[in-house]
Amino acid sequence: MIKKIKASVSEKILFIFLVLLGIFSFSFFFIINNKCLFVKNVDPEKIQFTNRQNIAIMNVECGNVIIELNPKLSPNAVKRFKYLIQNESYNRSAFYKVIEDTLIQAGDLEFGNIDNINYYKVGSGKSGLGTLKSELNESFKFDEGSVVFARNEQFNTEDSEFFITLKKIPLYVGEYTPIGKVIYGLDALKKIKVGNKVQYVLRPDFINYFKLLE
Repeated sequence: MIKKIKASVSEKILFIFLVLLGIFSFSFFFIINNKCLFVKNVDPEKIQFTNRQNIAIMNVECGNVIIELNPKLSPNAVKRFKYLIQNESYNRSAFYKVIEDTLIQAGDLEFGNIDNINYYKVGSGKSGLGTLKSELNESFKFDEGSVVFARNEQFNTEDSEFFITLKKIPLYVGEYTPIGKVIYGLDALKKIKVGNKVQYVLRPDFINYFKLLE
């Protein structure tokens, strides 16, 4: 007959400790490998918009980003932006330039698609539609979530690239062409992959799809 050996109190405590340690380690590993865990995905179908014709939905890794465009402020820029969205030109466009807690940039249609990104030329690509004149406005405040057309060092060189601010940047007032504002989903943008002390992000996050609400 086999005699059962009872575990001591200290052995039971050690066992419980090891179990809890295992659970904690697994949970910690899951959390750090799921950057979208605490980001609430926004469902545009559950929102009542008063300006439906100027609502754009950008889907990224951590969910939907809802943007309200402002054609009264920048008619030509918004017209170009809508055209590119409708033609699915921004789909799979890489966020190749990301300044942590400051801004994210995408929209290089020629060299910035995630399926064929060119790290040597990204940021210099063209849309084939020509450049636009800058539509500057001193009344537009570059608060957190401002959606803006990018340009090179000179004015009147806007094309397809755009950036979104992740904080208030007063220095940009009167310097860039505003397109609109993020009204929902800013947290998803703050999870976009940041570069590691290099000019451009290697293996960057990208836009899954971009569409207009109507």
